[in-house]
Amino acid sequence: MEKLESVTPEKIQTLIYEIRGFQVMLDSDLAKLYQIETKNLNKAAQRNVERFPEDFRFQLTDEETKFLRFQIGTSNSGAGGRRYNPWVYTEQGVSMLATVLHSEVAVQVSVSIVRAFVQMRHFISANGSLFERLDSVEKRQLETEERLNRNLLQIDEKLYDILRG
Repeated sequence: MEKLESVTPEKIQTLIYEIRGFQVMLDSDLAKLYQIETKNLNKAAQRNVERFPEDFRFQLTDEETKFLRFQIGTSNSGAGGRRYNPWVYTEQGVSMLATVLHSEVAVQVSVSIVRAFVQMRHFISANGSLFERLDSVEKRQLETEERLNRNLLQIDEKLYDILRG
């Protein structure tokens, strides 16, 4: 297993995905960080299901699982791979995991994970206006390209008429 010292917010951020409008972490990634088996992590959550409402933890659909497999190369079912769709945990779900896993490692890792989520939120909010400006520039560029294409089409039509006539 990974040494706890190497669990940095920057490394954790690479394990956070956006699904259904939530920033989430896969059960298998969390299990590695918590130094337990994935099935044990999910069993602990299942034993305490009242602590994990849908906005804390949810199971991916077949389509979401296929998309993740395509994006990050998670294993297919069969030949030792997963036989069910993964569970994902939101920031609140990760915090709740620390309370049901009852280990010092879980508490320390959960603190690091929450810090990673917080850093990501700060980055997004600090750069929100920049993202909006980029979106505005992209829209203007698309409008300019559309005008240019219309003008080129008109020029082509006029040239065709001249050459034909």
